[in-house]
Amino acid sequence: MYAITGITGQVGSALANELLEANQQIRAIVRSVEKGNVWKSKGAEVSIANMEDHIALAKAFEGVKGVFILLPPFFDPEPDFPEVRKLISNIKQALETAKPDKVVCLSTVGAQATQPNLLNQLGIMEKELSTLSVPITFLRAAWFMENAAWDVEIAKTTGLIPSFLQPLDRKIPMIATADIGAVAAKLLQQSWNGVRVVELQGPVLVSPNDLASAFARHLDKSIRMEIVPRATWESLFKAQGMKNPLPRMQMLDGFNEGWIEFEGGSAEQVKGQTTLHTVLGNLLNK
Repeated sequence: MYAITGITGQVGSALANELLEANQQIRAIVRSVEKGNVWKSKGAEVSIANMEDHIALAKAFEGVKGVFILLPPFFDPEPDFPEVRKLISNIKQALETAKPDKVVCLSTVGAQATQPNLLNQLGIMEKELSTLSVPITFLRAAWFMENAAWDVEIAKTTGLIPSFLQPLDRKIPMIATADIGAVAAKLLQQSWNGVRVVELQGPVLVSPNDLASAFARHLDKSIRMEIVPRATWESLFKAQGMKNPLPRMQMLDGFNEGWIEFEGGSAEQVKGQTTLHTVLGNLLNK
């Protein structure tokens, strides 16, 4: 049996479905009975726990072949990430208590970067959980293709998509959430010792201009990207309700300046098969 956190999200649900299709038993870790009902109907065992409660988490992690950890995102964190540090501490205590056979954690491209930015949260997770006595894999995923969901409506209505990724012809690694789930499922069913890092990206690099071209192909209309000037980011994010936009701005700087990238070296390199065209087709048909 495999225990899955974040199962109600895109990655967690893709992982769960992959395991079920492989005739593996899963334990859905959810915050409420209602959130678990859909997985119970699919034959999953359901465990009620949240990451604020390390005792409940430990119980949810007991007696399984593997655990998948998906850290909840904090896009507007307090300075020095106190919220995520607390959750990581709880997760670590729970894993140390339950001692599952192995752990796979969803991490991110650039988790190893030392420059201050929003993704440092995953770097903290890697550092803290790498000291566990159980085998652990950090699956560093590229920029999610599904982030384009935020652009669907404006692409349809105006044909002009604002881009924080710049310059517009700069290509970065992206990945479909379906491929993250598929790779995570394979990793959970493997055996290894110690700490392992797997870096995952899609079949080709993608630029903002590539995204515009893909939208244009699907919508059969002219679509173009428009740079959002760096000087406007802080006021724009604060107007949207953010209290501490600096880490998010620094993350975007990292992608744009190239220091948020895959580490390479001893990390395993994996490529997904799902194309941006497929992901956009799914988003536009929702």
